[in-house]
Amino acid sequence: MVDMFPAYIQLQIVTPEREVAEEEVDEVSIPGKEGYLGVLPGHAPLITELQSGTLTYRQNTSEHYVAIHWGFAEVLSDRVIVLAESAERAEEIDIEQAERDRDEAEQYLKTNPESETDIQKARKELVRAVCRLETAQHMRS
Repeated sequence: MVDMFPAYIQLQIVTPEREVAEEEVDEVSIPGKEGYLGVLPGHAPLITELQSGTLTYRQNTSEHYVAIHWGFAEVLSDRVIVLAESAERAEEIDIEQAERDRDEAEQYLKTNPESETDIQKARKELVRAVCRLETAQHMRS
């Protein structure tokens, strides 16, 4: 009997600025809008909206981590394409800058509750900074 499932997934992660990854992987975990989505070769096709979170992928025994901030993912049986507002590999994250960004956003939210637009922007920056810190933490483990 012929194996009907592909042996791997072609993962592509792109932002408006650059291609972050193009890899053959064994599995992917994507931060979907409704929660994390695990993808293995042969997955049913779908399109999902992304939230800010850590995308994880495995190649053999190595795990890799990418901070993803909003966007969309298309899943096919042999391919996952992630179109993100921004994305960074864990090893690229400047931890000190992410901590400063988190602290600034928290301080802004505590002291400037006037403009709803500014509050939303500060919350988005806070989520982004926390995600970057959590993703970078995987590299330390």
